[in-house]
Amino acid sequence: MENSRDAILEKAFESARKYEMNYTGCAQTTIAGIFDALGIENDDVFRSASGLADGLGLTGDGSCGALVGGAMVISYLFGREKKDFPDMLKPMRSYMMVKKLHDRFVEQYGSCRCYDIQKRLMGRTFNLYEPSELEKAAEAKMFAHCSKVAGTAARLAAEIILDERERQKDEK
Repeated sequence: MENSRDAILEKAFESARKYEMNYTGCAQTTIAGIFDALGIENDDVFRSASGLADGLGLTGDGSCGALVGGAMVISYLFGREKKDFPDMLKPMRSYMMVKKLHDRFVEQYGSCRCYDIQKRLMGRTFNLYEPSELEKAAEAKMFAHCSKVAGTAARLAAEIILDERERQKDEK
């Protein structure tokens, strides 16, 4: 039961949610949740997501870091390697999978942009470089909201990854 599909998806959600509540950094917390659920270790992928929180560098002005973290894991597992760089079709599988993640995420949150998600969940945006704004973000329960977003992104990405693994297995 521990390795059942539902258990893996729940572990991805809960691990990412807990990491976000305790440590923040939505891109990294999402990656960590997916990695925990799938039994993956790769500190390079984890570290490469360090500056992607809160819509890139805490700006709120880019794609949600949790969504980007999920896309990074999909790309890590199914993306084009440098040796295949000249093959423009090689990354198509990862493109389609990340598009599916994007579409499901946008269906859930109405946007992939961090500020739009903040407005939807908390009624406003926050400049996390300003101490008073950080305090207001905490009062608006930003950490709780973002932890659910990270958990949701982790679950969605893990589901897409499991679907692709199953599809590949069926092809063999």
